[in-house]
Parts: sequence; C-alpha cells; structure tokens
Amino acid sequence: MRPLWRCRACGAVWPCQPARLSLLVQYRHDRAGLLVYLATVMSEAAAQLAQLGGEVPPAELTERFLTWARARD
Repeated sequence: MRPLWRCRACGAVWPCQPARLSLLVQYRHDRAGLLVYLATVMSEAAAQLAQLGGEVPPAELTERFLTWARARD
C-alpha cells in the first residue's frame, strides 16, 4: 500500500517476509536485478514516507529493502 509502504495482505511493512520470499523466487537467477529493483523502490519509499512526515533513517531503509537480499557466502 503506497505511500505507506505496507503489505496489502498482512499490513506489515513492505517488503514483509512473504513478499521477500516471493521476490527471491521471482529473481532467483538474477540477484543483481533484485537489488536494482529494491534500490529503486527504496528510493520511492523514502520520498513518499518523507512527504507523509514519517521520515525513516537511511540505515533503517537499507536494512528493510536491501540487506536481506544480498547473496550470502
């Protein structure tokens, strides 16, 4: 649900756990593409949340949108 960036199904902040699993499956052969997509929507989310007065610290947005999606060794 934009501009709140919450999941329509469960109401948790997006990407919630089910959304993360879905994205990992969708981008299973293109981790770089997943990270580009997530960085793009993170930028959108930062702007929209700031307009609502709910500015989120950049480190928190990075954790929420990108850190979980990095390839693990």
